[in-house]
Amino acid sequence: MFFIVSCQSNLPAQEAMTSNSPEKLEVKEEKPIIVGAQQIDSIKVLLENKKVGLVGNQTSRVGETHLVDTLISSGINLVKVYSPEHGFRGEADAGEHVATDKDPKTGLTIVSIYGSNKKPNAAQLEGIDVLLFDLQDVGARFYTYISTLHYIMEAAAESGVEVVVLDRPNPNGHYVDGPIRKEGYESFVGMHPIPIVHGMTVGEIAQMINGEKWLKNGVQCELKVVPCLNYDRHMPYTLPVAPSPNLRSDEAIQLYPGLCLFEGTTLSVGRGTATPFEVYGHPDLKGKEGFNDTFKPVSSFGSKNPKHKDQTCYGENLHDYAQNGKVKHLEIQWLIKAYRAMETTDFFITKNRWFDILAGTDQLRKDIIAGKSEEEIRASWKIGLMDFMEMRKGYLIYE
Repeated sequence: MFFIVSCQSNLPAQEAMTSNSPEKLEVKEEKPIIVGAQQIDSIKVLLENKKVGLVGNQTSRVGETHLVDTLISSGINLVKVYSPEHGFRGEADAGEHVATDKDPKTGLTIVSIYGSNKKPNAAQLEGIDVLLFDLQDVGARFYTYISTLHYIMEAAAESGVEVVVLDRPNPNGHYVDGPIRKEGYESFVGMHPIPIVHGMTVGEIAQMINGEKWLKNGVQCELKVVPCLNYDRHMPYTLPVAPSPNLRSDEAIQLYPGLCLFEGTTLSVGRGTATPFEVYGHPDLKGKEGFNDTFKPVSSFGSKNPKHKDQTCYGENLHDYAQNGKVKHLEIQWLIKAYRAMETTDFFITKNRWFDILAGTDQLRKDIIAGKSEEEIRASWKIGLMDFMEMRKGYLIYE
């Protein structure tokens, strides 16, 4: 039920021997990564004579040109834009309502697919032949763009609409780690039984959703993926555009899978500061050993009402840790350290099971409360991760 559309090899450049001297190596220069959205000739073939809806936001661009403008200038019949969390221009806070509107530049209708309308209804898909999906993901289960992908595929399958995914690299694609989401912990920040860090691109996740029949009633959509070229999941990749208002640097994106778990606690991760997701802290950590950095969250772009607003928080700045390339697994060391230092039963946010929903399980919280070591906790994930790695083999593009 899916096709991979490609016109070039995606293998990295190789070293080659020169014909004149068998001892001398000619090192070929590594080719630049070409994302799916750049491959306009392949895209035009797939969209020819079809009415197109684009699922996109501020990351849907190549260089300084938005994909909307590229599609229109290429003669593609783009008739509607569907916008996920953070809005079409990426300026909305996490969880903030995004209204249906019109793009002032093109006059195109923009349909919000967030909040109460996460899944386009039949009326919103009327007249659409194919949905083009182009969102930059960051490789964490609770980052909601893959949840948006799920609902887009489901709506498309139910309405007989094709889906074409324009793939982009996963900046956290070099490892797989964390607990598998347990049954009973399904939510918009955890729709699939996958680990917190899945190591897959959006195109690969789309193939997995379809292949495992995770859509409602086991339906499958007609799916095509335009893959990245010259890409290897172990290659470092700097995102050219911030994927959301509070992920503003390579370091924040690397730290995000581990620090996002703090969103389910009473601690701040720096929303409302210049370095969100590079720090964590709490006013009550003042004077505690190992928590010597300070920051003060204030109302600002991307965080109108941050946790511990206008209070000095004491904690750690992790920028240098991430900059030195030390993030190679899901970091839970700081979560354990902060829990032990806070010495309070109110550390985890239990309302609506918020921490457990983010973790995808109640076991992580229980293990931390029980005083288990990081090594013991990691060992409990091993079997689930092995099963996942085996399952995902059939859906990988970049192996």
